[in-house]
Parts: sequence; structure tokens; C-alpha cells
Amino acid sequence: MDLPIVYHPDYVAPLPEGHRFPMPKFGQLCELLLADGVVQPQQIHNPQPPPREWIELVHTREYIEAYCEGTLDPKAQRRIGLPWSPALVMRTCTAVGGAILTAKLALSQGLACNTAGGTHHAFPGYGSGFCIFNDLAIAPRVIQKLGLAQKILIVDLDVHQGDGTAAIFQHDPSVFTFSMHCGDNFPSRKQNSDLDVALPTGLDDDGYLQILARHLPELLSQTHPDLVLYDAGVDTHHSDRLGKLALTGTGLYRREMLVLSTCVAAGYPVACLIGGGYADDIRGLVWRHSLLHRAASEVFRQHRL
Repeated sequence: MDLPIVYHPDYVAPLPEGHRFPMPKFGQLCELLLADGVVQPQQIHNPQPPPREWIELVHTREYIEAYCEGTLDPKAQRRIGLPWSPALVMRTCTAVGGAILTAKLALSQGLACNTAGGTHHAFPGYGSGFCIFNDLAIAPRVIQKLGLAQKILIVDLDVHQGDGTAAIFQHDPSVFTFSMHCGDNFPSRKQNSDLDVALPTGLDDDGYLQILARHLPELLSQTHPDLVLYDAGVDTHHSDRLGKLALTGTGLYRREMLVLSTCVAAGYPVACLIGGGYADDIRGLVWRHSLLHRAASEVFRQHRL
């Protein structure tokens, strides 16, 4: 068996010229993984948009309908930060389907990676910060509804707090939310995750990894999850436009190996989403995202999953 990778061409939707959201990275990530031989074509699984009632496990019907039909009011649209289009609706729903498929594959194979996902700023009734529907929340609810897992741990290492996810699961003991993020960064108004670790601006590789290594094994033994959802944002990199931390590429790879090997060695399946990453140099950004899949391939081989 090979590491399952989830991708769909609909992960890329057109945006206006010069828009600061790096939409091309999703297609280029899959191309790079194939070109470098990290992934073979037969490892790629194509998701489908989920039925709307699955999205309604997290989001209000009014918000879903307004977004999908293009009738969201301009203020709510501006809060998302992405101009509406039918292609973006398809992209949004397909990416949610991708998170669900990644979770299912992780449960059956032990480890699986999406090539998109991590839309943790979306709340039940509105989107925010480039996030429309919260795949980190929808996937656990669907997996639970299907009876595939009950206890889920979300490990969110994006540089920004997973505020939407924290709010959604605030009163749900079956999903534990862990967010390790830069304290002095978006969103200005933080929510309460089950465990929040706010990091100082400018933190480097060693400082970051020491803090993570202190928390992760204890979290796993405390929660005993049926599934770990890992949001591997690379906006923690020193060159990221929206980051404020100082990780290097080597530090990111060490982080991915730490998270994945710790979880897999302890017998916990992991579904990986790529999270945030913002840079004018798209090639460098895509390389940083690919470190997740490179590390996952290594862990998959090491543990003969």
C-alpha cells in the first residue's frame, strides 16, 4: 500500500489578477509531488462535493444557501476575502469533500494527506479569513455521523488560531481542539480552544519544536483519539507574508516528522490538511507545503502502514 493523497482539479478556482490569496498553489503542489516522484498517479484519490446536509452538521442552512446561491451580503463577502463565483462555490464544496475523504482514508490506512484544506476561520453562520466552510469541523461531524470514529483530536499548527473550529466544538467533549499559534496575529479576538498555546513573535525552529514536543504526547495519552486531524499550516515560516514566526524549511520538515511519527507510532490515524501559507514566491510556498507529503511518505514507509 502507498500513502493516500487527496486532490481534485477543482481545488483551483479563478481569482482576479493580483489577488493575495495564492490559489495556484493547490494545483502546483500536486504537480510537484508527481514530478519529484513523492507521489505516483495511482496514489491520488479524487473527492466529490458532499451532500448539503453534511455541511449543515456545522453551518446554518441560511448561510450555506446564501453562499452557494451568490446572495451573501457584501459585508459578509468582504469578511471572507474572496470574490464570489460559481467556480469558487464548486472549489469550496469539493475541498470539504476532500477533507472528509482524507479522514476516511486515514481511518482505513493509518495516514492520509489532502492537498488543500484547513479552513479553520469559518463559523457556523459566516466565513472569515479566506475560509468559507470549516472543513476541520465538518469532517469530524461527518465521520461521527457515519459511525467511523467518535473521539477526535484536532492538532492545528497554522500560525493563526483556529478560532472557528474552537467556537464550533467549545461545548462538544467528543472533539478536542488544540491550537498552537502566534499570539500576536489574526484573529485579534481569539476563541477558547480546549488547549491554546500562544507563541511569541519571532520564535525559531528549536523553540517551536520544544514546545510542541512538550504538549503532543501528553495530549494523545490524555484524549486517546480515534482520529487525529492535523492542520499543517506553513505560514509559520520566516518568509511568510502573514506569519510573524521564524521557522525554516528544515524546521517545518522536523515539525511534520514529529507530529506524524508521534501519532502513528502510538497507533493513532492521522488525516492531514495543508493549512495556510502566503508568499509572492509561489514556488517556494509550494515546496514548503510539499514537506508535509514528503514527511508523511517517509512515516508511511517506516511504519509499513
